[in-house]
Amino acid sequence: MNIYNVLIKSSLLYGSETWRLTENNKRQVEATEMDALRRSSRISRKERIRNVTIRQQIGLEETIVKEIEQNQLTWYGHVQRMTEGRLPKIALKWIPKQKTARGRAKKNWMKGIRKAINERNLNEGQWGDRKQWSLGVGQRKKTF
Repeated sequence: MNIYNVLIKSSLLYGSETWRLTENNKRQVEATEMDALRRSSRISRKERIRNVTIRQQIGLEETIVKEIEQNQLTWYGHVQRMTEGRLPKIALKWIPKQKTARGRAKKNWMKGIRKAINERNLNEGQWGDRKQWSLGVGQRKKTF
């Protein structure tokens, strides 16, 4: 687990605060994580053991996607607490003036953040209280 945390997980999570998480990206990151977990526990795909079972054997409760969402929410709260003149906050609020492409709008980073905020029952403006925000970010998603 130490090797997994130090080498694999840190490499997978590098810069994840700013990723636009699409379903395809989620699948790829989860597949890479499970490949690393299977290799470290020396379990082949040919043995047909489910991913959930491997996670339970290793002792991992959360997927790496949940950790990416937590990192994104933590960074979002950090940027929202910044003063108005700071570059990260200006970049976060920036909306391009060019015309959008025809077709369905792509999911952007902010929509992913809003979805994660709603899943954890957090409110806009709650980032001001750092302790409450970090407790809310660590919550599990609503599942029903």
